[in-house]
Amino acid sequence: MQNRTEVILNQFADSWIETEHYFENLINNHSSFESLKPILQFILSLRAKGQDSYFRLGTSIHRLIISRSVDHGLRRDQKYIIVEAYDKKLEVTLRGGDRTYRQFMVENLVDERVTKLIKTLKDTLID
Repeated sequence: MQNRTEVILNQFADSWIETEHYFENLINNHSSFESLKPILQFILSLRAKGQDSYFRLGTSIHRLIISRSVDHGLRRDQKYIIVEAYDKKLEVTLRGGDRTYRQFMVENLVDERVTKLIKTLKDTLID
Protein backbone atom coordinates (compact mmCIF):
# COMPACT_ATOMS: atom_id res chain seq x y z
CA MET A 1 0.00 0.00 0.00
CA GLN A 2 1.31 3.44 -0.93
CA ASN A 3 1.56 6.17 1.63
CA ARG A 4 -0.16 9.51 1.05
CA THR A 5 3.02 11.23 -0.19
CA GLU A 6 3.60 8.56 -2.84
CA VAL A 7 -0.02 8.81 -3.98
CA ILE A 8 0.25 12.60 -4.35
CA LEU A 9 3.58 12.36 -6.22
CA ASN A 10 2.08 9.78 -8.59
CA GLN A 11 -0.96 11.99 -9.19
CA PHE A 12 1.31 14.96 -9.92
CA ALA A 13 3.45 12.89 -12.31
CA ASP A 14 0.37 11.54 -14.10
CA SER A 15 -0.98 15.07 -14.56
CA TRP A 16 2.27 16.07 -16.31
CA ILE A 17 2.08 13.11 -18.69
CA GLU A 18 -1.57 13.81 -19.53
CA THR A 19 -0.97 17.53 -20.02
CA GLU A 20 2.09 16.95 -22.16
CA HIS A 21 0.13 14.58 -24.39
CA TYR A 22 -2.76 17.04 -24.56
CA PHE A 23 -0.53 19.86 -25.84
CA GLU A 24 1.33 17.52 -28.21
CA ASN A 25 -2.00 16.46 -29.70
CA LEU A 26 -3.15 20.04 -30.21
CA ILE A 27 0.15 21.08 -31.79
CA ASN A 28 0.58 18.01 -34.00
CA ASN A 29 -3.00 17.78 -35.23
CA HIS A 30 -4.16 21.37 -35.51
CA SER A 31 -2.00 23.94 -37.29
CA SER A 32 -3.87 26.76 -35.55
CA PHE A 33 -2.22 25.72 -32.26
CA GLU A 34 1.40 26.31 -33.31
CA SER A 35 1.53 29.14 -30.74
CA LEU A 36 1.36 26.49 -27.98
CA LYS A 37 4.84 25.13 -28.75
CA PRO A 38 6.52 27.38 -26.13
CA ILE A 39 4.12 26.05 -23.50
CA LEU A 40 4.98 22.45 -24.38
CA GLN A 41 8.69 23.30 -24.24
CA PHE A 42 8.11 24.93 -20.84
CA ILE A 43 6.45 21.76 -19.55
CA LEU A 44 9.34 19.62 -20.80
CA SER A 45 11.89 22.00 -19.28
CA LEU A 46 10.22 22.07 -15.87
CA ARG A 47 9.84 18.30 -15.89
CA ALA A 48 13.55 17.86 -16.72
CA LYS A 49 14.29 19.94 -13.61
CA GLY A 50 12.17 17.64 -11.43
CA GLN A 51 9.33 20.10 -10.95
CA ASP A 52 6.77 17.35 -11.64
CA SER A 53 7.21 16.35 -7.98
CA TYR A 54 5.96 19.74 -6.79
CA PHE A 55 3.07 20.70 -9.04
CA ARG A 56 -0.05 19.36 -10.66
CA LEU A 57 -0.60 20.40 -14.26
CA GLY A 58 -3.92 20.81 -15.98
CA THR A 59 -5.55 22.50 -18.91
CA SER A 60 -8.47 24.74 -19.64
CA ILE A 61 -9.01 24.63 -23.38
CA HIS A 62 -5.56 25.77 -24.57
CA ARG A 63 -4.31 27.23 -21.29
CA LEU A 64 -1.74 25.58 -19.03
CA ILE A 65 -2.66 25.54 -15.35
CA ILE A 66 -0.02 24.90 -12.69
CA SER A 67 -1.14 24.28 -9.11
CA ARG A 68 -0.33 22.52 -5.86
CA SER A 69 -3.76 20.91 -5.70
CA VAL A 70 -3.85 17.27 -4.62
CA ASP A 71 -7.12 16.73 -6.43
CA HIS A 72 -8.01 17.34 -10.04
CA GLY A 73 -9.80 20.67 -10.25
CA LEU A 74 -9.28 23.74 -8.13
CA ARG A 75 -11.14 25.13 -5.17
CA ARG A 76 -11.81 28.86 -5.18
CA ASP A 77 -9.24 29.47 -2.43
CA GLN A 78 -6.32 27.70 -4.14
CA LYS A 79 -3.54 29.62 -5.87
CA TYR A 80 -2.52 28.67 -9.39
CA ILE A 81 -0.63 29.91 -12.42
CA ILE A 82 -2.21 30.18 -15.86
CA VAL A 83 -0.07 30.35 -19.00
CA GLU A 84 -1.84 31.38 -22.18
CA ALA A 85 -0.35 31.85 -25.65
CA TYR A 86 -1.24 34.81 -27.86
CA ASP A 87 0.46 34.79 -31.26
CA LYS A 88 4.05 35.75 -30.35
CA LYS A 89 3.55 36.53 -26.65
CA LEU A 90 2.52 34.59 -23.58
CA GLU A 91 0.42 35.82 -20.70
CA VAL A 92 1.32 34.50 -17.26
CA THR A 93 -1.02 35.00 -14.32
CA LEU A 94 -0.87 34.01 -10.65
CA ARG A 95 -4.39 33.78 -9.29
CA GLY A 96 -6.25 32.60 -6.26
CA GLY A 97 -10.03 32.60 -6.31
CA ASP A 98 -11.21 35.88 -7.79
CA ARG A 99 -7.94 37.63 -6.99
CA THR A 100 -5.13 38.22 -9.48
CA TYR A 101 -1.77 38.51 -7.70
CA ARG A 102 0.51 38.94 -10.72
CA GLN A 103 -0.12 39.17 -14.45
CA PHE A 104 2.29 39.98 -17.25
CA MET A 105 3.15 39.29 -20.87
CA VAL A 106 6.45 37.64 -21.84
CA GLU A 107 8.10 36.72 -25.11
CA ASN A 108 9.34 33.42 -23.68
CA LEU A 109 8.84 31.41 -20.53
CA VAL A 110 12.50 31.54 -19.53
CA ASP A 111 11.74 35.04 -18.20
CA GLU A 112 12.88 35.66 -14.60
CA ARG A 113 9.39 36.77 -13.60
CA VAL A 114 8.01 33.36 -14.56
CA THR A 115 10.72 31.65 -12.50
CA LYS A 116 9.78 33.81 -9.51
CA LEU A 117 6.09 32.94 -9.88
CA ILE A 118 6.92 29.23 -9.99
CA LYS A 119 8.96 29.63 -6.80
CA THR A 120 6.15 31.59 -5.15
CA LEU A 121 3.65 28.87 -5.96
CA LYS A 122 6.10 26.17 -4.87
CA ASP A 123 6.28 27.84 -1.45
CA THR A 124 2.54 27.34 -0.89
CA LEU A 125 1.24 24.22 0.78
CA ILE A 126 0.08 21.23 -1.20
CA ASP A 127 -3.63 20.95 -0.61
